[in-house]
Amino acid sequence: MIGLFGGAFDPPHAGHVALARAAKDALALDRLVVLVAAAPGHKTVATPAATRLKLARAAFPDDDVVLDEHGRTIDLLEAHPEWRGATFIVGGDEFADFLDWKRPDDVLRHVRLAVATRPGVPRGRLDRVTARLEAPERVTFFALPPTPVASRDLRPRLEAGEDVSGELPPAVAALIEAEGLYRR
Repeated sequence: MIGLFGGAFDPPHAGHVALARAAKDALALDRLVVLVAAAPGHKTVATPAATRLKLARAAFPDDDVVLDEHGRTIDLLEAHPEWRGATFIVGGDEFADFLDWKRPDDVLRHVRLAVATRPGVPRGRLDRVTARLEAPERVTFFALPPTPVASRDLRPRLEAGEDVSGELPPAVAALIEAEGLYRR
């Protein structure tokens, strides 16, 4: 079973790693492909794609880490028929906005969704999304222990010179330090 885990990873942090680990355990994945969005269609990034790819490879050394040149998930899935039937892994906060994705029901025709649930995203909100899908049976939920860290919060702290090494995988923290990333 192949899992697909996409994101901007700007920078990849302990929460990303925890989500990937929880998905591997809960879904019994044989392989995880980490997709670093070159130019995410839903957010801006602070760091070039090549740098984020390098950081993601440091964060996920046991997984396949590739650059995703597509702005939207459906475009990626249509370009890669070999991933038809895979499981696309998202956090509950992303799934809460799934109906705003480009062609969400078509996404579910290509892959199953595995949604990591955790405190902070009410289950009722997720259930309302599921109820509006053409194929709700293609959505699976799994628990994720709370990991209160977000890239958008880490970047200004890194820029200010704060020590956030406890919130980053050690190899990522070392790369950020060695290359002076996220500094003014």
